[in-house]
Amino acid sequence: VYAWTTSWGVSTRLIGGLIMTHADDDGMVVPPKLAPKHAVILPIYRTDEERAQVLEYCRSLKQELEAQSYHGTPIRILIDDRDLRGGEKNWQQVKRGVPLRLEVGPRDVAANAVFMARRDRSPKEKQAINRAELVQTITALLDEMQNGLLERAKAMRTEHTRTIDSLDDFRAYFTPQNPNAEEPEIHGGFAMCHWCEDPQVDEILKELKVTIRCVPLDGDDEPGQCIFTGKPSAKRAVFAKAY
Repeated sequence: VYAWTTSWGVSTRLIGGLIMTHADDDGMVVPPKLAPKHAVILPIYRTDEERAQVLEYCRSLKQELEAQSYHGTPIRILIDDRDLRGGEKNWQQVKRGVPLRLEVGPRDVAANAVFMARRDRSPKEKQAINRAELVQTITALLDEMQNGLLERAKAMRTEHTRTIDSLDDFRAYFTPQNPNAEEPEIHGGFAMCHWCEDPQVDEILKELKVTIRCVPLDGDDEPGQCIFTGKPSAKRAVFAKAY
């Protein structure tokens, strides 16, 4: 038995791809299926008496939520009871990309509710939700976020993917408009092009600093003409430029 092994830094590249795909100007956005914690509970209080009351409620809520299952594993909950201001703790968890933030103060305890914020929406967008409703719907909420982030990522990929059928268009797609700029110019995206696997193509790609990213398994199998050599091509490959 022989094992096929690879060593090309896939783990760190996937983490980088995850961050670049989903993050926004406020920090990371971690899809629920990959998140270390599905939700963080943020206790808010002023006095020692309020602290004891709020923390007791938070611990009880944590147990209820952890009793729920998300794709075969218990919901993962963190209580952020650090001695920091509520706004500071909230903002740190926004930047960390925790899918759900659940604020609990004395009024929420009295109302048997929480103040919930989703990381796939604006940090300022929050809603009060009954405790029982949260427990019943948290799995569906996480799935909604997971699916929404996936569709958003697919839409972004589609928006930045172009089918190219000529070498001139290929060069234009990957050539900077201002090559003397101090900062690298972000241009182009993914290019789907016919390619005949001829080694002489490498020189053209090297000149443009473009590489083949993959040959899609479910891609365009329509035969065509290689845009680099004019030779017959069985399918398209995906080309892109690193920055």
